[in-house]
Amino acid sequence: MNFFRSAIRVVACLLLSTTCFAQGHAGAETLLVLPFDNTSKAPGLEWISESFPELLGQRMSSPATYVINRDERLLAFDRFGIPQTLHPSLATLYRMAEQMDADYVVIGHYTFDGNTFTASAQALDMKALKLEPAVSSSGPLTTLIDIQSALAWELLGEMQRLPPGTKEDFVRASTGVRLDAFENYIRGIIAGTRAEKISRLREANRLNPNYMRATLQLGKAYLENREYDQAVNWFSRIPKSDPAANEASFDLGLAAFYKGDYERSAEAFSFLLTRLPIPAIYNNLGVIAGRRGKRSEADYLQKAIAADPSDGDYHFNLAVALARNNETAAAVRQLHEVLNAHPDDAEAKSLLEQLSGAAIANVSRGDAPASAPRLPMERIKRTYDETSYQQVAMEIENVAELRLAKSDAKTHAAYHLERGRDLLNQGFASQAEKQLREALQYEPSNPAIHAALARSLEASDPAAAAKEADTSLNLQPSAEAYLVLARLALAKNDFPAASLNTEAALQVEPSNSAAQALQRSIELKKSEAPAKP
Repeated sequence: MNFFRSAIRVVACLLLSTTCFAQGHAGAETLLVLPFDNTSKAPGLEWISESFPELLGQRMSSPATYVINRDERLLAFDRFGIPQTLHPSLATLYRMAEQMDADYVVIGHYTFDGNTFTASAQALDMKALKLEPAVSSSGPLTTLIDIQSALAWELLGEMQRLPPGTKEDFVRASTGVRLDAFENYIRGIIAGTRAEKISRLREANRLNPNYMRATLQLGKAYLENREYDQAVNWFSRIPKSDPAANEASFDLGLAAFYKGDYERSAEAFSFLLTRLPIPAIYNNLGVIAGRRGKRSEADYLQKAIAADPSDGDYHFNLAVALARNNETAAAVRQLHEVLNAHPDDAEAKSLLEQLSGAAIANVSRGDAPASAPRLPMERIKRTYDETSYQQVAMEIENVAELRLAKSDAKTHAAYHLERGRDLLNQGFASQAEKQLREALQYEPSNPAIHAALARSLEASDPAAAAKEADTSLNLQPSAEAYLVLARLALAKNDFPAASLNTEAALQVEPSNSAAQALQRSIELKKSEAPAKP
């Protein structure tokens, strides 16, 4: 059984247990980053205000810190009657953060004197009711992303949440996005019209084709505009290894569903189910199965209800599925569940009246078949909610840390190594990197950790990946480290180095299937390479 999924089930039980909290279980902390005040007189810099929640949120997020996203923040502003462009007073901000259960709130401002861009920020500690000391970062405007990353590092330091590694490593990890693409991305997500949103996000993707956050938002813009073919096209471009892959798969499933491509929709949701066993995905797979005439519809919907019995839509959909299979009594029970929670659900009332009438007619006619009721359409879930899953994932980390607090360094390192490898196998390279760097803090000379870290860095930083692989091999030869070097060499068409490292891997592990497959790939690529003159 997958370690992470089994751990989620364990922690889900812990979350339902009051004794868990009575024993001092510490939950994950929640962080709210607000748009920064623009104190500069330079024109054209207003968009940077919204860029701070976006980039600081990305950089300050961790297994122990959940960052409130923009949609959640805007909803909170709306509930408080605060215009999106207005920066609330400290008193209002405190009340709003209290209602959102935020543990920390980041506020700040920025200015530009024509040469130097300077950003300053403070973290409001909601538990201690105090503002942490102000921190700042500055540099040329062209280095805005680095400035914001450096500011995130300083804030994490004040909050005593610094990640492993150096400040330079932390800032370097934010590179890879062009500033003009980042500007178009931010202008796109805050655009007032769908046309402008699409135009800005298309430009961000043109400038930076590998900018997957921009690709995701462009797909969402097309989905909102009901341009389902375009939405499917853009969601499909996001690799399964990218952090945005989960949300992209959910939205791809929706776009394909609405364009009537149920097979593609089921494929997208089924992939996501292997990573996020959340009830909305079971529900949507059940709805799709119903449209395709598959009897697995009820099985999926029963799993959704088992995971979240309080959601009336799941009971409603199951009632429709049962009614379709002529299981009238069971369908009626599900509709009563819906109406107990939502007495004003007109669709549920109407279907219940039809089914109850059919059951009475059957009895009066001696169980003769009644005319089939007119069944409503099932309800698909449109909202992607990974928040609960992320919070459970954070609880997993917290439970593990509490359990390991008194363990020796080797045991602690082994946990983070296993967690990192599990994330790697699921395609989450950046999250795996965090776990593996944590493992190195406890056991810096463990060759297996360096080898796994090399794997996690292959796509994002080939030079660092090669360095980690070499470090691992200097400590102890392993097929895993040799294969990293072989794949890196093959990517550069360095066939001799690729073959040499693959052969070394097979000497360590003669039956290693990955090495055998790579050996075949090298030979194939060599045969396809143009002959040297």
